[in-house]
Amino acid sequence: MTNNQSLFSPLVERAMRVAARCHREQTRKASDLPYLTHPASVAMLLTKAGITDDEILAAALLHDVVEDTDCSLAVLAVDFPPKVIEFVAALTETKRDDSGQKRLWQDRKTEHLMHVAAASWEARAITLADKLHNLGTMVFDLETDPGLWARFNAPPDRLLWYYREMIVAASQGEPQLSVLAEECSKLVEHLATRTPVNA
Repeated sequence: MTNNQSLFSPLVERAMRVAARCHREQTRKASDLPYLTHPASVAMLLTKAGITDDEILAAALLHDVVEDTDCSLAVLAVDFPPKVIEFVAALTETKRDDSGQKRLWQDRKTEHLMHVAAASWEARAITLADKLHNLGTMVFDLETDPGLWARFNAPPDRLLWYYREMIVAASQGEPQLSVLAEECSKLVEHLATRTPVNA
C-alpha cells in the first residue's frame, strides 16, 4: 500500500450498507445465519487472494443484491460507479422468465456459465470467490448435517458438474485467478467423495 492510499474505503462502506439493508430479512440456505455473512466472506476471500481494488470489493458485497432482492441495477447505478454495476450485472443470474415463472435450474445455470465466461477478469474473480465460499460452507456444514444435499434445487451430480464448469469458465487459466480456482477445485473434489450413493 502506498502512502496516499487509505485502508478505509467509502465505496466499500457504502456497498456494505446497501447489501446489509437489501439482504436484511434473508438468511443463508437452510440456516439462521444472516445472508450478509456470504457477500462479506466473498469480499474477504478476494482480499486474502490479493485482490484489493475497491470497485471489485464493492461489487463482491453487492453481487447477489439484484439477483435475490428487489433492488435493480438502475437503482445501484445512482450510488455506484459504472465498473461496479458492470461486475454486478455479469454476476446476476436471471432466475425468472418474462412471465415471472421460475426458470429451470439447468437452463439458468447454463446461461450463467456463458455470461461468466465472457465477463471481465474482475467479475470472474468475484465469481470464483463466491463459489469458493459456497463450496467451503458446504464442506463445513457436511460435518454436522448429512442432509446437506437436500437443500439444493438440483441433485449432487449436477451441482458438482456446475461447479466444475464454472471454475473453468471463470478462471480461464489466468495466473491472477489461479489461487481461487485451485481452492475451488480442491473443495469440489472433496465434496465429490461425500456425495450420497443413491443421489
